[in-house]
Amino acid sequence: MNILNKPFDTQFHTAPFSKIKNEHFFPAFKRAIEKVRKEINAITNNSEKPTFKNTIEALDFSGKELDRISSIFFNLNSAETNEEIQKIAQEVSPLLSEFSNDITLNKILFKRIKSVYEERNTLNLTTEQKTLLDKKYKSFSRNGANLQEDKKQQLRTIDKELSKLKLKFGENVLAETNKFEMLITNEADLSGLPDGAKEAAQQLAESKNKEGWLITLDYPSYIPFMTYADNRELRKKLAIASGAKAFKNDALDNQDNVLQIAKLRYQRAKLLGYKTHAHFVLEERMAKTPEKVEAFLNELLEKAKPAALKEYKELESFAKELDNIDQLQKWDASYYAEKLKQKLFNLDDEKLKPYFKLENVIDGVFNISEKLYGLHFEEISTIDKYHEDVFTYKVTNDKGELVSIFYADFFPRPGKRNGAWMTSYKPQYIKNGKNSRPHISIVCNFTKPTKSKPSLLTFNEVTTLFHEFGHALHGMLANTTYPSISGTSVFWDFVELPSQVLENWCYEKEALELFATHFETGDLIPMELIEKIKASSTFHEGMQTLRQISFGLLDMNWHAGESPETIKNVKKHEEKAFENTKLYPDVAENCMSTSFSHIFQGGYSAGYYSYKWAEVLDADAFEYFKEEGIFSKEVATKFKNNVLSQGGTEDPMTLYKRFRGQEPKPEALLKRAGLIKN
Repeated sequence: MNILNKPFDTQFHTAPFSKIKNEHFFPAFKRAIEKVRKEINAITNNSEKPTFKNTIEALDFSGKELDRISSIFFNLNSAETNEEIQKIAQEVSPLLSEFSNDITLNKILFKRIKSVYEERNTLNLTTEQKTLLDKKYKSFSRNGANLQEDKKQQLRTIDKELSKLKLKFGENVLAETNKFEMLITNEADLSGLPDGAKEAAQQLAESKNKEGWLITLDYPSYIPFMTYADNRELRKKLAIASGAKAFKNDALDNQDNVLQIAKLRYQRAKLLGYKTHAHFVLEERMAKTPEKVEAFLNELLEKAKPAALKEYKELESFAKELDNIDQLQKWDASYYAEKLKQKLFNLDDEKLKPYFKLENVIDGVFNISEKLYGLHFEEISTIDKYHEDVFTYKVTNDKGELVSIFYADFFPRPGKRNGAWMTSYKPQYIKNGKNSRPHISIVCNFTKPTKSKPSLLTFNEVTTLFHEFGHALHGMLANTTYPSISGTSVFWDFVELPSQVLENWCYEKEALELFATHFETGDLIPMELIEKIKASSTFHEGMQTLRQISFGLLDMNWHAGESPETIKNVKKHEEKAFENTKLYPDVAENCMSTSFSHIFQGGYSAGYYSYKWAEVLDADAFEYFKEEGIFSKEVATKFKNNVLSQGGTEDPMTLYKRFRGQEPKPEALLKRAGLIKN
């Protein structure tokens, strides 16, 4: 029998990656779908009166094998893909979309769910059970269960098409990222670039049998070049290449995909009785409506824009004074910002990197998790993995009980998309009295070790690692009964709280002293550097905030604005969205939407604002930690018990208030960002 359709006979029941072959996936999906059909039939054919147990609970525990295969397959498609996997994804996605609709549009099943839902006030359910019932009912009613038959068919067609388009969008972005190479043969063109970045570029060229130094669009190659390279023309070439991803009117162009995705989402929302896709999405978010999101973003814009304009003018004057630059361009931004930061704070990212050896930062985040939540991490080599670069750990609590299995994948490669994310291979749930623990993974794209140096992280990469690890803690510490509301299965504008709050420890002396030691001498990071990190933490915060707001507004323009059916030109639509947040001159060859994977491939459509929304929560939450001490066991236990372990069992604001004792105050964020005075 296919290995994917059997229980995994491995330690901790982890995925046997080395034994899974590409040809296993398609038949495994088909077989698993048939298994779920039988499970659903058992629910719908049950002659007994519908109850919470025989309908809602039975439905939530159905399809575990299909979920497991899906998580393995789609995680590989993001982190270790190839043409064969991408081809399978194109075949499997419509199949899964169709099957999902088969369940959602199943009249008998919905009738049973509705029957339980209508009796909910007489059933004596726990809070978690009430939430699950509400979620199940809405997942059907919000996705077409009440539609007429012809409308249901329209919905099926839309969903199938959307699943293909989103995949194609992502494949094009990855292909564009992998396609671009800038080979430098004259060492003078590398002036300003740190030695580590030069060595990495040389090794990359060697690995492709080329002479010289190879620069690509992968972040560990792209970011140092844009930050340090003195050659303005080459920075321009690289910046334009990055901004032009999937915007070249060729086979990898995403303009039509963007228009089609936006249009189909709009049609789908209309079909379901909503004004726009954003109205549909936000009904199940803390923000509730597009109007509230836009008011939130515009209020932030009002506070951030004066600061951003002031910072931009200062940067402009600095570039003029330094290099007689008359007009700052996008390819100047990181370069002159870094130089200005060095001048103002005498703080150079390259001076910091020796204190942030990857292995030390990992130990640091583990140590902080132990102090806060009593977690212990043991690297183990007996867990199968999908690539040799992946680290594997067993996570236990103070009693020695298994909490989670943890995978960490840190370096870029051709089969991995850019960026950083957390994901899971198996959710946590409690069944028949047994607490089944989760398998959690984080994926990043950090600088690889070179022949002469280990992987040394920029401070930005350190905060990225802490961010993704915050998500991982949310998954690891899950402690709910039902899989569909476990871990990170929360409202999308709440999911960034655990990740963003953990970033705060990167700026604190007590935390940095646990791991920031020089990779050669072992010396602790000097106090003056810690103070400079802290002092520079609000450097260009106005411009950073404006940038995040601009992405949020672009997202809302695609999903809450005018009917996408009237939008003919992606670039023009984007320019309109950026009108109030624009600082740098536009670059004709560039378009953000065509590679904005968060909203056109990932799950952030009508939800990008949630990064800033969660910042309000995280600034307020961390203020509580600071009041009591950043390693306060009492506050950490409250956060663990009321937020991290609870998943989506209750309304997020209820959980937050139980932790904090009050609603979050936006002032904490504005103070931390330096946008209002303490």
